[in-house]
Amino acid sequence: MRRNRAAGVRRPCGILIGDRKQKNAEHEKRPSGTGDPGGDCSRPCICPGTPVVRFGTVRPTGGAHRALSGPAAGANPGATYPNDIPPAAQWADEHHYLTGQALANAISEDQLPWDPSVQALLPFPSVLDMMNSDMNWTTQIGNAFLAQQQDVMDTVQRQRGIARRSGYLTSNGQIVVSDGPYITIMPVNPGYIVVPYYDPGVVFFAPRPGFAVGGAIRFGFGVTIGGFFAPWGWTAGGIRFDWGAHAVFLNNARWGRTWVNRSAYVHPYSAVRRPAPGSVRPPEAHALHPRSEPERNAPRQGRPMPREEHRGERR
Repeated sequence: MRRNRAAGVRRPCGILIGDRKQKNAEHEKRPSGTGDPGGDCSRPCICPGTPVVRFGTVRPTGGAHRALSGPAAGANPGATYPNDIPPAAQWADEHHYLTGQALANAISEDQLPWDPSVQALLPFPSVLDMMNSDMNWTTQIGNAFLAQQQDVMDTVQRQRGIARRSGYLTSNGQIVVSDGPYITIMPVNPGYIVVPYYDPGVVFFAPRPGFAVGGAIRFGFGVTIGGFFAPWGWTAGGIRFDWGAHAVFLNNARWGRTWVNRSAYVHPYSAVRRPAPGSVRPPEAHALHPRSEPERNAPRQGRPMPREEHRGERR
């Protein structure tokens, strides 16, 4: 079976779509660095389809053309703030034992300085961990989304189409996959966001004859999202793709940050307090408990999270 260089490495498909190692022939002929082929250095040179994005499978429910409720619609905008990802990943890891209202309170109480689109990913430590594990890849994804959002979304649909036609991407107990002008992935339970894992070296290539496609995408790990996270856009349809309009909605507002306006753009999050520049965060009021190895491995292996031993403990 044909496999790319990323074969054997499972990544959360709730994040982007594709694999950073996949490049088209046109891209290989162009010089690296910034500046497009026409010499315009006002934006990064990112050819259509590279860096490729994954299923774009994350986020919310019903309605227009959007992806599964979970992290892709939110992870793409979050990747446009690469400096926020490492500290956010550490915070999410150390506070992973908090859930629901307790986690929402901690996010607010700690007066976190990161963009709310990044804060919206804090309930998903494994997603932020994957993004933080390869910041070069995450930065490329963010730059692609800033400079060529339409190309990124078109790539998502192409990759979904490959996995769909090959039999890897199908409805199951956690998601509903629908065909039409666009392939959409919706959660069976809008309040429970699954973070699928898969090997891009498998699911984006047609299977060899006789190959069993049943377990190629794992859906064992998920996060319960309730009204506690409404300030960060986690409401019914609050975070979604609109495939026909090539748009992403966060907090029920169309995301408008581009390469040109990236320094000035402020996305509307009326219920999220934004600390003033230079403000000092209050002392940490919560116990810090990084995930154990079994806890880290659970989402990577598509398994339910093991029992948490530190839940509720405080300093």
